[in-house]
Amino acid sequence: MKVVVADNDRLKLTLEGIVVGILTGVVVSSFRWTIGQLLTIFQGVYVAARSNVFLILGLLVMLIVAGLLVANFLKKDPNISGSGIPQVEAQLAGEMEMNWWSILWRKFVGGIVSIGPGLFLGREGPSIQLGSAIGQGFSEVTKETGVFRRVLIASGAAGGLAAAFNAPIAGAMFVLEEIYHNFSPLVWVTALASAVSSNLIALYVFGLTPVLNITGKQSLPIKLYWHLILLGIVLGLMGRLYQKVLLAMPAWYAKTRIPRYLQGLVPMILILPIGMMFPKYIGGGNSIITSLNGWGDGMWFLLGLLALRFIYSMISYGSGLPGGIFLPILNLGAIIGAIYAVAMHSMGLLPSGFESDLIIFSMAGYFACIGKAPFTAIILVTEMVGSLSHLMPLAVLSLVAYIVVDILNGAPIYESLKERLNVDSDYLNRVSKFNDRLEMPIFEGSTIDGKYIRDIPFPKDILIIAIYRGESQIIPKGDTVIKAGDRIVMMVNAAKRVEIRNRINHLINGMD
Repeated sequence: MKVVVADNDRLKLTLEGIVVGILTGVVVSSFRWTIGQLLTIFQGVYVAARSNVFLILGLLVMLIVAGLLVANFLKKDPNISGSGIPQVEAQLAGEMEMNWWSILWRKFVGGIVSIGPGLFLGREGPSIQLGSAIGQGFSEVTKETGVFRRVLIASGAAGGLAAAFNAPIAGAMFVLEEIYHNFSPLVWVTALASAVSSNLIALYVFGLTPVLNITGKQSLPIKLYWHLILLGIVLGLMGRLYQKVLLAMPAWYAKTRIPRYLQGLVPMILILPIGMMFPKYIGGGNSIITSLNGWGDGMWFLLGLLALRFIYSMISYGSGLPGGIFLPILNLGAIIGAIYAVAMHSMGLLPSGFESDLIIFSMAGYFACIGKAPFTAIILVTEMVGSLSHLMPLAVLSLVAYIVVDILNGAPIYESLKERLNVDSDYLNRVSKFNDRLEMPIFEGSTIDGKYIRDIPFPKDILIIAIYRGESQIIPKGDTVIKAGDRIVMMVNAAKRVEIRNRINHLINGMD
């Protein structure tokens, strides 16, 4: 028996997603604007400090005080550390819970204080966590629970990325591909509604100019596509190195015997000499990316810039300060692309004028292999540069870089960071008496594709309540046949949600 799915819930969530998106747009736009203004001020002060000892001492005291302020925030709420994306993933997976108000105001202030002075941190991760906190807070106000609550948290995250980069489609795609790991229409529509409404606020504040308005773009001829293969291999190798070093940073910091919440003082102090020597090259790296193709054949300069950005970005993020790696990854990818272009041109293997193209392609490729989210990478870079003419080379390069990291056993960086979180072990006990909804998609090639429900060894502690097939809902029975493309909806014990999801995943992907 098939019945048409009622659209009431979807419409309700879409409208709520719009509200969450508007609120997220206001908060993230304020966050983004403040960081930009503060960075400009600090760049000027660093230059002035070159000839003023008293100003140097004053800056040093200010940075130490800022570091101690953020340390106090981290001590009271460790969940504001880093980008916040792993925490959002863990929350949506049912592995932890957070105090949305504590996250919202501490991440907002702590992120501004950490990123504003010029540390090599991105605004996008904090923006995603700010959006998710707004979604969680809104769900508490509207008394949404279970799957509706999680969808609102996910939609807030989508709105956060959209407002951070003026990239609404990438915001929604990132939530589906990297955070939620589920292409449910309920999630997709709500996330898109939030991302679009959030982006409208950001466009009103920052205008229609693309975030990365790179000049000199042109179409790469097919005869030069072999460069994408070679560059993809380079990016893949560098991407795996990035993953390994980033994941090793907490252990390296631990050797200093500095308490974890105070480790942010290290990059705070180091930014003073870096800012005085290289004021143009500090911060997340937007301006560096847009001006890379104007530096000609300065190979040694580009190699030095790559070393500086790689090493200090590791020091910055590894300390646990509130800040992301999204924009720094794009920045490093762009520099690698510029280095490759200059090297190939000097050998006569690449005509002049394609440096801008390789910079654009490399951003997507580097993020695709490190985050292992190629669709998000392609769409994000496309939206950020404001051009649709590079989709094919973006896809080729991203695929090659992704495959290289996959061969080297690299895991998605945010998933790896999530596994290292200190999960709230008491949370599962607190929610154990409540039921929750779990939705699992059946992909092509699944071992249960074409089987009757009665013949599938589902865990005994679940209740299958519905099967969605396209726009229709099927009431499950023993003789119901599971087909690729179905979405199975189950009621599970909230305390066992993660365990059951993993068991179902194993069942779907390979029955013993």
